[in-house]
Amino acid sequence: MSGANLSQRQYLGGLFDQHYSWLCERLCRHLDSRACAEDIASEAFLQLLASPNVVPIREPRALLTTIAKRLVYQRWRRRDLERDYLDGLIHEEPAAVSSTEKLAETLQLLDRMDRRLNRLPAKVRTTFVLSRGSGLTYPEIAVRLGISSRSVSDYIEKAETCCLRACLE
Repeated sequence: MSGANLSQRQYLGGLFDQHYSWLCERLCRHLDSRACAEDIASEAFLQLLASPNVVPIREPRALLTTIAKRLVYQRWRRRDLERDYLDGLIHEEPAAVSSTEKLAETLQLLDRMDRRLNRLPAKVRTTFVLSRGSGLTYPEIAVRLGISSRSVSDYIEKAETCCLRACLE
């Protein structure tokens, strides 16, 4: 292990010791359980550890809060996606409902799609959600986002390609 890598790990270890409990408490106010808060706080530190050059951080709590918020939003989106899928299953005929294994595969696919969609620019994601999730037309989306209908079409195509790639993984 190089000296720079060791000092970075020591620095991050110190940040963990100083701020982990604080971040968990902060997250507990917004989440269902302490375990969920601890998972997200740990993931925030893992993302910092994976960053190429984090030394020194002037405002570690601000950075950790930003990372944790993004992780919370991702968790909420994933939970909503799963809930919407399961709600759709409730309204289907019993013969149409898949096996538990098929349901698990579908939820994994939705998770892959969600992770891929999260890598897209915000306008592309928003356009896709407004179209597929809210059922807005391309002209309605264009007006709402202040973009052209052509841009809406392009963004939808990018998002659909992203979803297709997730299906092929």
